Amino acid sequence: MLICFGFSWPINAYETYRAKTAKGTNWQFLALITVGYLAGVAAKFVAGSINWVLWVYFLNLLFLGVNWGVYVRNRRLDAARAS
Repeated sequence: MLICFGFSWPINAYETYRAKTAKGTNWQFLALITVGYLAGVAAKFVAGSINWVLWVYFLNLLFLGVNWGVYVRNRRLDAARAS
């Protein structure tokens, strides 16, 4: 699951970047996924099970951060077009 999500986030960021609009992007979904990844990282540390999966979580968080950046950019583009 983590690997599939890991491949999906860069594709989503690229497609959303090309769309140049935040329409259809749900910030609540991004927030929920972010919280889920952070909980997964915290669980790894609490359980003391620091292994390669932890690095996949961090990589996915990095890609998710890119998606957040594209979302903010696209919101600004939408606002500029509206005014």
